[in-house]
Amino acid sequence: MKIKFQYTYILYLILFFACNKSTQTTNSPDPGITNTTYNALFIPPVITGTTFNLTLDKATKQFKTGAPTATYGYNGNSFWGPTLVMNQGDNVKINVTNNLTDATTVHWHGFHIPAVMDGGPHQIIDAGGKWSPNFVIKNNAGTYWYHPHLHLKTYEQLAKGAGGLIIIKDPVESALALPRTYGTDDIPLVLSSRRFNGDNSISINGAYGDYLLSNGVMNAQVTLPKQYVRFRILNAEIERGYDLGMSDNRSFYIIANDGGLLNAPVSVKRVKMMPGERIEIMVNLGDDAMGSSIDLKAYNSGQAFGFPGGEPATMGDFGSLLNNKDFTVLHINVGAATASPITSLPAKLANQVYWTNADVTNSRTINITGGQGGSAFTFDNNTYGFTAINQTVALNAIEKWTIVNNNIFGHSFHVHDVQFKIVARSSGVVGPHESGWKDTVYVPYGETVTVIAKFDDFADPTNPYMYHCHFSNHEDGGMMGQFLVK
Repeated sequence: MKIKFQYTYILYLILFFACNKSTQTTNSPDPGITNTTYNALFIPPVITGTTFNLTLDKATKQFKTGAPTATYGYNGNSFWGPTLVMNQGDNVKINVTNNLTDATTVHWHGFHIPAVMDGGPHQIIDAGGKWSPNFVIKNNAGTYWYHPHLHLKTYEQLAKGAGGLIIIKDPVESALALPRTYGTDDIPLVLSSRRFNGDNSISINGAYGDYLLSNGVMNAQVTLPKQYVRFRILNAEIERGYDLGMSDNRSFYIIANDGGLLNAPVSVKRVKMMPGERIEIMVNLGDDAMGSSIDLKAYNSGQAFGFPGGEPATMGDFGSLLNNKDFTVLHINVGAATASPITSLPAKLANQVYWTNADVTNSRTINITGGQGGSAFTFDNNTYGFTAINQTVALNAIEKWTIVNNNIFGHSFHVHDVQFKIVARSSGVVGPHESGWKDTVYVPYGETVTVIAKFDDFADPTNPYMYHCHFSNHEDGGMMGQFLVK
């Protein structure tokens, strides 16, 4: 596939500063609809146990009037795949069958597992082939996900719907009084957007989609009980960021991010999420009248320069009908409370102990480079090479990585294998919503971010892990490096 994203952002710069800052809003996730007709939010089915069977097939889904859209789906789903529920400490086996005509991979995003089981670009599943990794679940309870990671094909396969959520449980989370009835008061919410060609096929050109999809549904709505409800939110976008908040500006509470529970709930009115990031939030609907409604919205208008999706254009590589607008991501209707409602929030969630500068045994700096004059974005001026090893880390090292971005645009930086602690941002204090374990971090334009991680348990002299921008178009364009732990 020809990668159209090896470009400069000069046009964006011109347009950004030429356009006025007036906010244009829409109450519909589908900007082409004036009088919104809502559709029921799809809740992905669940698979539990220690052996999981996943089959990836071609499918179709009726997104718009006219021809059905060609998609990918796992286990008979028309778009996306089932949610896998696992327990910390279990030894799991996952049998993945690839019924596509293309090769693929399946990466277990956020998992601390051996490199040969990681599902990066090297663990290729040929068309018609099967892959059966097995590993022990070492991660904390939290929301993780699986998605393709085949070099040059990640954008296309993810855009067509190949992916799914993973929920890990552990004794610490299970002991808390939290909503956990999946699909009732514990709601998976996968946010993305798509652009469609004239024949209703999914476009794999351009950075942003024109139509918001929540769990693969346009204009999604859900009825939730009059009590505290929990959302497990994943930004599964190609490139767009989200600045999420409630339509009445009420506070809500972040209880977990990428690597699991925070030590205590964090009250916010807005939270930014970039591709690859997850959060779990608690929203109190207990004071809402039955039959009332409220929207979860993206307040994406008027963002700082470099925010992905903040460009003013509506067409072209950086254009979208959703750009620089506020829009609804989920319409929520308030229904009757459950038989055993959660009506309060725990004051304490966990007792995480994080790495600090005093623990560091080695430091390294990674610079975001490229992007000018039609070139691809890169790290340290190195385009991804299948056999190139960019970093070598000693087993059990506690490393401080400093990611420097003085180059054109913001990026979402993801490291395989480890959960890290964000210890510094050059722009100021690390946000409280980022206070937990992370595997993906937003590095805005003009900012330096420093993280600390321990590279323990797994060493391999030949099989690498990846670090990369989680904008799939940038990743496919070569903004990816490899590291060995040995």
